[in-house]
Amino acid sequence: MQFIDLKTQYETYQSEIDARMKAVMQHGRFIMGPEIAESETALAEYAGAKHCITVSSGTHSLEIALRALDIGPDDEVITAPFTWISSSEVMLLVGAKPVFVDIDPVTFNINVDQLESAITPHTKAILPICLFGQMPDFERINAIAEKHGLAVIEDAAQSFGATQNGKRSCGVTQIASTSFFPAKPLGCYGDGGALFTDDDEIATKLRAIRTHGGTKRHHHTLVGTNGRFDTLQAAVILAKLPHFQQEVERRGTIGARYSDLLRDVCQVPEVADGNTHVYAQYTIRLPNRDSVSASLKEAGIPNAIYYPKCLHEQPVFSHLGYEYGDFPESEAASKDVLSLPMHPFLTESDQDTIVAAVKDAVRS
Repeated sequence: MQFIDLKTQYETYQSEIDARMKAVMQHGRFIMGPEIAESETALAEYAGAKHCITVSSGTHSLEIALRALDIGPDDEVITAPFTWISSSEVMLLVGAKPVFVDIDPVTFNINVDQLESAITPHTKAILPICLFGQMPDFERINAIAEKHGLAVIEDAAQSFGATQNGKRSCGVTQIASTSFFPAKPLGCYGDGGALFTDDDEIATKLRAIRTHGGTKRHHHTLVGTNGRFDTLQAAVILAKLPHFQQEVERRGTIGARYSDLLRDVCQVPEVADGNTHVYAQYTIRLPNRDSVSASLKEAGIPNAIYYPKCLHEQPVFSHLGYEYGDFPESEAASKDVLSLPMHPFLTESDQDTIVAAVKDAVRS
C-alpha cells in the first residue's frame, strides 16, 4: 500500500507522459522550450487567471512573489505558523519579518478573525496558506487587505484544483503560488511551481525576476534569480493536466468516504461552506496520535505527521520573540494531526483496510 501512489499514476498515463518527454528529448530545448509557454497557457486557463509564470519550485515562487511586490527589510507579512517552513523562510530571504496568526481549528487555515489585530504600519502583505487542500475565506481576506492597502499572496501549494464559491484556487488573489512537487495534487517528476496573477505589470516583474531580472537577453532591469521551470517537467505537467480534474473529483469522493467512515472515532476534515477540498493530505485529529501512528505502521498502513513542530518553535525563527503558548490552536494541531494514505487511485478495498486499522488502533 502506498501513501501517495505515483507509480500507478505513471502507469495509467504512461503513453502520454513518455510521448511528451520524448518530444523534449528530440527538440533539445531543455531550458525555456516550447512546453513552458504551452503549460503556462493551459495552467492559467485552468485556474481562471490571466497570467501563469512557471518557476523552478513552489518555494522559489513565493520568494519571487515577494520580490515582485518590493517586499524587503522592515516589511512585515502576516501568515500562519502551522505549515511547512517555505512560506516563512522566503520572508527572511528577502529581509522581511513573518508575523504569525493562529489557525482555525476546524479547517487548519489562518484564523481570519485575528488578521486585523496583527496589522501594523510595517505590514505589506497577507500570505494565507491553503493547508491540506482547501482555501481559507478569501472574500474576507481580500476585503481586509483592500481596507488596509495590503497585497494578498495565496500559498496554494496544497490546494491547486480546489474551489471557493465557484472560483478556483490560484485565481482569487493578487498573486497566487503553487507547487508541482511530485506529491502535490498536480505534480511533476522533480521540483517545480507556478505563479498566477491578473495584473499585467506584476506578471512582467515575475517573468523578469524568474530569469535573472530581465525579459530580454543581456538586459537586466531588476535583481533577479535563476528560477526557470524545467522543460521536461513542463512536459510532465502537460501530460497530466488533461486528467487532473478527474483526479480532483476522485480525491473529493475518497475524502468524503473517509470522513463518513471515520467520523465516529476521530475528528475528520470539515469542508467549509462554498469550498471544495482536494485533500492533498487527508488529515484526522486524535488525542492518542502517536500511538495510533505506530499501530498503523505495524499493520502496514503508511501515515505521516504534518507538522510536528510549529514555525514559531523552530530555532531559525527564535529572533521573532514568540513563545510556546502564543498560538494554542496551531500547537494543539501539531500534537494530534495524522495524515492517512490519499491519492486518486486509492481503492475502496484499501480504504476499508485503512479505516479498520484506524478504528482498531484508536480503540486498543
